[in-house]
Amino acid sequence: MTRTRTRNVAADEACAAAVEPARRAAENIARPGEVGEHLGFEGEGERIVTHYFACLDPAYHGWRWAITVTRASRARNVTVSETVMLPGVGALLAPSWVPWSQRLRPGDLGVGDLLPTEADDDRLAPGFTETGEDTDQQMIFEFGLGRARVLSAIGRDLAVRRWHAGESGPGTPLAQAAPAQCSTCGFYWPLAGALRIGFGVCANEYAPDDGRVVAADHGCGAHSEATTAPPMVADQVPPILDDLGYDTIPVDDDPHSAPHSIPAPADASDPASVSDTDATPAPVPDPAPPTTPVDETTESGEGQ
Repeated sequence: MTRTRTRNVAADEACAAAVEPARRAAENIARPGEVGEHLGFEGEGERIVTHYFACLDPAYHGWRWAITVTRASRARNVTVSETVMLPGVGALLAPSWVPWSQRLRPGDLGVGDLLPTEADDDRLAPGFTETGEDTDQQMIFEFGLGRARVLSAIGRDLAVRRWHAGESGPGTPLAQAAPAQCSTCGFYWPLAGALRIGFGVCANEYAPDDGRVVAADHGCGAHSEATTAPPMVADQVPPILDDLGYDTIPVDDDPHSAPHSIPAPADASDPASVSDTDATPAPVPDPAPPTTPVDETTESGEGQ
């Protein structure tokens, strides 16, 4: 375990002696058994000292607990100011971050992937027509002078059909998902002779067809003019507030009563659903005339 050397800053005696308070502060944030021996201390400034303890966690090999303590002027009590973990000599650290453009390797581009090209890419130049001084010698070579045999029309047609129907033709999923065709790509190098109009060689090291013959209507996501579309942001529509309409909600004073039920609208075709108020009122019979009570004694006397 590496010991920590003190700096040139004179360490405060009270803060330098606060080893146990610093250990307790480290144990409060660490799991049991992860705070090891005291490795030393460093004077950070006036009345500021940082104590270092070994970290026993296997996942943090070479790391150490750094507990900074301090005290006020003319004060005896030392307080904990900061508790962190810092890497020491031979600590296990994460690799440094590498941009994705530098992590990309040939063969990483797949179907549907888009690889934008920087505007100042050193591999591309303005598309001027290239002319050379030895055009006569190039024409002689294309005619086949100096070679025993050259490709016949039949052999050329067979190669054209094979290349166009193969993996470097327009019918592959890679070409269908491409943003543009190879004929408009800056990495497309047309062939010489009669095949110049239909085929060329891919010169993009990140493209799947690098160094191979591709059809002019082939394509991939490593096109030189490929650009990423800006993220689509939906327009924020302000909320619509209804200040005129309102809803009527029945309220019952008794909280224990059953909830109100809204009756369903009556069907005019159903006779049973027609209320009595809509039907023709039935005739009311006239009341009977009142009868006069008869005295029983009178009736008995008249009979005699």
